Amino acid sequence: MSQQGYVATPPYSQAQPGIGGYPTGFGASPPQAHYGHYGAPPQPYTAQAAGNLSIPVIAGPYGGQMPGSQMAGPQAGAFAGGFPGGAAHMAGPPQKKLDPDSIPSTTQVIEDDQAKRGGQLYTTNLRGQVPPLVTTSFTVQDQGNASPRFMRCTTYSFPCSSDLAKQCQVPLATIIKPFATVPKNETPLYVVNHGEAGPIRCNRCKAYMCPFMLFIDGGRRYQCSFCNCVNEVPVQYFQHLDHMGRRVDLYERPELSLGSYEFTATLDYCKNNKPPNPPAYIFMIDVSYNNIKSGLVKLICEELKTLLDRLPKEEGAESSSIKVGFVTYNKILHFYNVKSALAQPQMMVVSDVAEMFVPLLDGFLVNFQESRAVINNLLDQIPDMFADTNESETVFAPVIQAGVEALKAAECSGKLFIFHSSLPTAEAPGKLKNRDDRKLVNTEKEKILFQPQRGVYEQLTKDCVAQGCCVDLFVFPNQYVDMATMGDIPTHTGGSVYKYSNFQVQIDGEHFLTDLRRDVEKSIGFDAIMRVRTSTGFRATDFFGAIYMNNTTDVEMAAVDCDKAVTVEFKHDDALNEEAGALIQCALLYTSISGQRRLRVHNLSLNCSSQLSELYKSCETDALINFFAKSGNPLPRLCLIPHHI
Repeated sequence: MSQQGYVATPPYSQAQPGIGGYPTGFGASPPQAHYGHYGAPPQPYTAQAAGNLSIPVIAGPYGGQMPGSQMAGPQAGAFAGGFPGGAAHMAGPPQKKLDPDSIPSTTQVIEDDQAKRGGQLYTTNLRGQVPPLVTTSFTVQDQGNASPRFMRCTTYSFPCSSDLAKQCQVPLATIIKPFATVPKNETPLYVVNHGEAGPIRCNRCKAYMCPFMLFIDGGRRYQCSFCNCVNEVPVQYFQHLDHMGRRVDLYERPELSLGSYEFTATLDYCKNNKPPNPPAYIFMIDVSYNNIKSGLVKLICEELKTLLDRLPKEEGAESSSIKVGFVTYNKILHFYNVKSALAQPQMMVVSDVAEMFVPLLDGFLVNFQESRAVINNLLDQIPDMFADTNESETVFAPVIQAGVEALKAAECSGKLFIFHSSLPTAEAPGKLKNRDDRKLVNTEKEKILFQPQRGVYEQLTKDCVAQGCCVDLFVFPNQYVDMATMGDIPTHTGGSVYKYSNFQVQIDGEHFLTDLRRDVEKSIGFDAIMRVRTSTGFRATDFFGAIYMNNTTDVEMAAVDCDKAVTVEFKHDDALNEEAGALIQCALLYTSISGQRRLRVHNLSLNCSSQLSELYKSCETDALINFFAKSGNPLPRLCLIPHHI
């Protein structure tokens, strides 16, 4: 949806805090009595003043005093310190048992949150408000902060100092899901087009125009809320201010009134200053003995006849702009020409897998609607063509290399759907050996079994990300396959891995088809670069997820879809101000499924506090669990071609 025709009526009272020109601080918000979704703390845990918490002392090693004769040990004064009768014991607070009934039930917490906040309208006009749980069904109305579907924080009240952050032991992080699915009853993101001038940005920190910017000097300048730099407003963007210091076109511009929106990127944001082509989907089917005999190849071909009608498309578009191509392989590769002008599809074979190349370009990647008849003809022929095969050896790395070369020749990004059956043992680059050594289990060397083999696959991963080539791997093994190595490329290119051991069409067929349909149909962006900016006083330091980092700030992804999230951890640079709060902006540069270069921007404002009680009340348990799960085993970072965002 373009910006043209976008007129927002004031969705909230002008007297509410944080509204209007969004001055530094975005308004003060009342404390939210949330206690991390667990309600008020039980009685034994009494909140103390000045941020000190009282922790109940448990007597004895098992939480209670032992009866009668079992306590007939040293008497008062026998030992100094923590033993019964010691000085520390006499001076301590009265001892209490830990009441098991005071421990919250996860199921009950989820049900209570659904009953209390389910089905309600969640507006984002307040700074630092804790959203409902991820399990709760609710409707979001964007009024200046990004929806929790896009961004969730571990706490919505950041500690004012690094010392307080260390004391509270709560990680400061944000879970960013930039392509999260927006329900049909919510407004999709608006697309703003500023023409050749491009998006308005701060001259110093390069933050994008957002609701937090403060316009001054009659609207001729604005102060960046991220770095406090004062910038001139471009002539074409000038607008007068009202009596409250807000632009009179506030509700006519998504970037001034909404927390999430998109900009149409100019050629400066494109590779080689050229607009990108629409992406392509390449289906690469293993036609070795196992897949043929199990009936998998026939199942895939039958499903693709109807599934290709449901390729993702832009909202309002009649058909998808995504092009499709087909490859079959065992220890050699077969490319297919499915140009619409042909009466029959044509096969071209590449047997030299050591030096992979694409034997044709014209006719390999085509529009499905235009070449429907030829493609359906091909899908009918493939199962019969290889019905009598006895070839059991396969290649793997050359298959991915072929996909990358095809996308490179077409000057587009895209996704590879690889349907593979066994360990690639054929003589070719990327040949793998059976590493399933049972002797290493339960030893210090067991971790070697779960580490990917580098070399060819490491370089191939870099090539995929540089080209914007996402890899989705569907594996159907009957015996050992090196998933640690084979699954490494999908993991680092924004793809997914699906494994169906001992696949049987009658038992596992529907499960596989459900996964395939969802994977093909879901919304996605390609050749993506993400940067997270913050207001002064703290900064993003660590990133966790299926990503590459060329430097300390830019997150690179071959593709990002509605299921992918990146966890970002923050650290203090300086003290934070309670009145100003903390601001986070996530900017994602990507290529849309229609081949348009866009910038998706998400903004979030948080409270700052010098009280531990306020910080704990603002904790979000879903985000905390996500952070602990991801940060426990961060993925390695590899260097890539530099980009700019």
